[in-house]
Amino acid sequence: MRQIVLDTETTGLSAENGDRIIEIGCVELLNRKLTGNNLHFYVNPERDSHEDALKVHGISNEFLRDKPKFGQIADELLDYLRDAELIIHNAPFDISFLNKELERLGRPPLKTIIGQVTDSLVMAKEMFPGKRNGLDALCDRLGVDNSGRTLHGALLDAELLADVYINMTRGQDALLMDLETSVVQGGEVLMIDLSRIELPVILASELEAQAHEDVLIDLDKACKGEAVWRQMQVA
Repeated sequence: MRQIVLDTETTGLSAENGDRIIEIGCVELLNRKLTGNNLHFYVNPERDSHEDALKVHGISNEFLRDKPKFGQIADELLDYLRDAELIIHNAPFDISFLNKELERLGRPPLKTIIGQVTDSLVMAKEMFPGKRNGLDALCDRLGVDNSGRTLHGALLDAELLADVYINMTRGQDALLMDLETSVVQGGEVLMIDLSRIELPVILASELEAQAHEDVLIDLDKACKGEAVWRQMQVA
């Protein structure tokens, strides 16, 4: 499974109002492992950044003057992203800018090139309802070192987000064993049928059950009473 963690920096907040991409950072994950096959561009946006945007990314207009325009890096970027799952924090923002740049070139939208998009901000809000879920907050919460992040930068932010994503989805890496597995004993491979093994069922204690109920109540409050399990209970 090939995944690309992607981030952009822009001249402002609205692609529809003419703001442009100035930096693109991509980090490749293959089977959830960092490969080092990253991609990074600075892009000449053909316009100046807004003052507020400059305070965020610190990339001066002068620095970008001699950088390639988006049309010059589009083919390399699209070839790199082709068929991959994109992982983006607040995906609608970055996708809207990329699609606008492609539209200017007469190219089809990004969805025709990639496999799918996963919005890590949506994931974070589901995992940590009611809490701050910006990249810095998630780094602090999940123990990801972001001490080098004094300003926003597309490649650095993509690298941090890759670590955050892996931490948020670590539970998906549960070690699942097949019904049949093998062990080596005395140089001979022995097949073990795990379906014959009876596993003990350990029920939650009263204290654990109450703690679980307290968590559900907190989640229910965060969902404003629309939690699925509460609706099922009413039904």
